[in-house]
Amino acid sequence: MDLSPAALGQMLVMYPCLLFSLSFHEAAHALMANRCGDPTARLLGRATLNPLAHIDPIGTVVMPILMMLSGVPFLVGWAKPVPVNPRNFHDMRRDNALVAAAGPGSNLLLAFSSMLLLKVFVTLAVNFPDTQVFVLLFAITRYLVIINFLLALFNLIPVPPLDGSHILGPLLPAGAQRALDQLGPFGIIIAIIIARTVLPIPMRFLEDVVERFAFWGVG
Repeated sequence: MDLSPAALGQMLVMYPCLLFSLSFHEAAHALMANRCGDPTARLLGRATLNPLAHIDPIGTVVMPILMMLSGVPFLVGWAKPVPVNPRNFHDMRRDNALVAAAGPGSNLLLAFSSMLLLKVFVTLAVNFPDTQVFVLLFAITRYLVIINFLLALFNLIPVPPLDGSHILGPLLPAGAQRALDQLGPFGIIIAIIIARTVLPIPMRFLEDVVERFAFWGVG
């Protein structure tokens, strides 16, 4: 457990980035559900970037803090599921998949947008090396990129209750979909195991791509 000033400073940057990213993810679910005909989440105040509306005690607080304290290189978590009433959808199978895809899709949008900002802040930090604000903005946008790529990949794991299972479900035969649903009680455990064993491989590749893009042409 590393509680040095540098590690604590890193946590103070990473955790707000995670909260914002999770809130962005859940708000995207709520807005897509509303667009597909179900206003349930919007009426319950979930179409917002306010993290207080989305916090899950375990997935948003306990797990990320334990990961940071234990020195895990990648930070991931989850928020309260957005309540959805599929009977309100215009097309139940299609719209259920669209609502599910809106979450990781929003994280990819945030990741690529943050990559562009990261490029800008790297250039400014190089040209104005004595201005600490650019160094801080570089750190924030870098974490936003990495966290959102990780959240997108994590949520696309096709086990319930993650979004990947709802995206894959409509594409499966009825029997296979029922078998997938039966994984529900063990879904988060399976997802965490996959996240710890498999996701570091694509994340290391993405980190390298992000670093190369951010510093390309800067010298």
